[in-house]
Amino acid sequence: MSPTVRLAPATEADVGLILWFIQQLAIYEKATPDQVPATEDLLRQNLFGPQPYAQVIIAYVSTEKGIDEKPAGFALYFYNFSSWLARPGLYLEDLFVCPEFRSLGIGKRLLVQLAQVAKDRECGRFEWVVLDWNEPAIQFYLGLGAKQMKEWIINRVSGPALDALAIAD
Repeated sequence: MSPTVRLAPATEADVGLILWFIQQLAIYEKATPDQVPATEDLLRQNLFGPQPYAQVIIAYVSTEKGIDEKPAGFALYFYNFSSWLARPGLYLEDLFVCPEFRSLGIGKRLLVQLAQVAKDRECGRFEWVVLDWNEPAIQFYLGLGAKQMKEWIINRVSGPALDALAIAD
């Protein structure tokens, strides 16, 4: 019997699992879990507190109608806004599928689910970034119809630079 995949919105009870997925993604991205400053408390506050900043969908795999269900992957996303379109956009921050489940189409299922959410919310676009060395993911995304926006360069201010900018004249 082939495995069954179930997608479900994360709940506050999933905070430990979400942190584990983030740490596994860090390892995949050639970092170590100790380089991830996220904590269960921060995730609980910022995903499930009074003002949630992002949402998570978790993929589960079971061998037989919910029996032996195991967490297999996750997608963490939030909304942004396009001034040109005057519409919200959906931004995928993290997508990760455990290596042992990568042949089951879970990544595509998560992306399809998010595309449906984007359409339901009348988003004008659905965006994400991919590391330039992650050729399997790049090819996967291109195969789904994604267009690379190579003319755009990501800019980031964090840590001491963010502190300094916040008090600049």
